[in-house]
Amino acid sequence: MTKTWRLALSLCALPGLVGAALLGESTSAYAEYPDRPVHIIAPVGAGGGVDVMARLLAQALSERLHQSFIVENKPGAAGIIGTKYVIATPADGYTLLYAPSSIALSVVVHKKAPYNIDKDLTPIINVGISPYALVVNPSVPVHNLKELIAYAKAHPGKLNYSSPGVGSAAHLAGEMLKTEAGIQMVHVPNKGMGGAVLDLISGQAQVLFASVPALKTQGPDRVRPIAMAEKKRSALLPDLPTMSESGMPGFAVANWSGLLAPAGLDPKIVKKLHDEIVAVLATPEMKEKVKTLGYDLIESTPQEFSEDLDADIKRWGPVAESAGIVK
Repeated sequence: MTKTWRLALSLCALPGLVGAALLGESTSAYAEYPDRPVHIIAPVGAGGGVDVMARLLAQALSERLHQSFIVENKPGAAGIIGTKYVIATPADGYTLLYAPSSIALSVVVHKKAPYNIDKDLTPIINVGISPYALVVNPSVPVHNLKELIAYAKAHPGKLNYSSPGVGSAAHLAGEMLKTEAGIQMVHVPNKGMGGAVLDLISGQAQVLFASVPALKTQGPDRVRPIAMAEKKRSALLPDLPTMSESGMPGFAVANWSGLLAPAGLDPKIVKKLHDEIVAVLATPEMKEKVKTLGYDLIESTPQEFSEDLDADIKRWGPVAESAGIVK
């Protein structure tokens, strides 16, 4: 074979070789997400409503995407510890954050914010919101909000109120109650709503703004609900009057929970996770489980979730400031 023919054959083969090389590179660089286990960090203690919801979603996503979604609890500092852990990880979709609203509240209770939500995190979907109920330990001789306020005034500083941590929604709600009712209570923070409910059950605390999901998982029969801290009554506790009905018009607090990732996550992965979770939440089985947990679905877009975060910061900033808990 002449040199000319050998060169011609080589040139003919070159496009195929280049195409194969490019295909191989493309396959490895843009492999279908997810191609390995995904870790979902829950910055709360095990057993609470946020933790249970994270695990339900993780199980459903594992089944839909044929890859393991693993929930890890990293509680502490009202969500700051777990949130900062996720922020420090690569924005590749393999470490996600399933967080409650306390991650936004943590920004308003610190003069030097622990992170910048707009710059450090990528919102994916605000999944749902759980109403809060004002509950007391059965040893406290009260059965409604009016009686609680009267008892607290007669025993100033003798009541402890628990919360999932400093700067959490339950903490700020407790401060709002103190201010609006003109009573004194001592704050006893915990590392998550599950632990806060256990503090109440054990008697270490006597008062708590508890999420309905946490109450259901920890044992609602061992505490005494006295008012629903929401704009309307809950379908799960239909006979429980709201704070507004009980003499505190406009008093409402609730806890959302949603999925986020480190800043800079590929929009294609954001969309895939968002759409898959919406599909999961649309199934009758998941709808029933969510209802049982006491959640009302939000299913926001990433943009709507970002707006929710901004709104929380603006809402609770003045409360934290007036309560003197900005540190």
